[in-house]
Amino acid sequence: MMKIKKLNKFFGELHVLKDIDLEIKRGEVIVIIGASGCGKSTLLRCLNFLEIFDSGEIWIKGEKIDPKKDNLNKVRENVGMVFQRFNLFPHKTAIENVAEALIHVKKYEKEEAFKIAKKLLEKVKLLERANNYPSQLSGGEMQRVAIARVLAMKPDIMLIDEPTSSLDPELIDEVLQTMKSLANEGVTMLVVTHEMGFAREMADRVIVMDGGKIIEEGSPDEIFDRPEKERTREFLSKIL
Repeated sequence: MMKIKKLNKFFGELHVLKDIDLEIKRGEVIVIIGASGCGKSTLLRCLNFLEIFDSGEIWIKGEKIDPKKDNLNKVRENVGMVFQRFNLFPHKTAIENVAEALIHVKKYEKEEAFKIAKKLLEKVKLLERANNYPSQLSGGEMQRVAIARVLAMKPDIMLIDEPTSSLDPELIDEVLQTMKSLANEGVTMLVVTHEMGFAREMADRVIVMDGGKIIEEGSPDEIFDRPEKERTREFLSKIL
């Protein structure tokens, strides 16, 4: 589905991503964990070309993507991104937010776009809030609208960046339940999260990052119960 080879990213003198190698298979749920500032979110932003990497390669479905030549908006249709802070249009209702890209990017007729948006809101258990504006929704509801909006594009892979980090504790579970149902349906996901329960239960692979590098990866059992690296053990001891 996606292959990353020797990916490097600098911000000025700061070397944020260092020779990242990663393969993501169709239907896989990969969870990235690590301390704040280790490069997790920057990696996701490079994979969606919101940040342009300095060296390395990104391949999607066997095709090498060249940020200088390829239509990155077209690429982003295949690689959907769910952000920490929802990024909904405040002046549009939940259903309008979900339908927006279907109308303007996929060129669906408005009636068809709204029909699809309605089904997706039902999928994330928000149909009754379809006509509410973001200001009338809780943080958990806004995040679920954001997930529905990405699903509307039928991406090959969903990049999900700390989806619960800005939510009150009682709202976290509703977002995690939505993500679990997507995982059970075989949606390919690369998730950055501090929710270790989700990582242990739903991940096919857990990747540990530190200092801009992938230092360890394995099954949830391997990472949480039998980590090989001292840095992984140290990190987990602080959060578990």
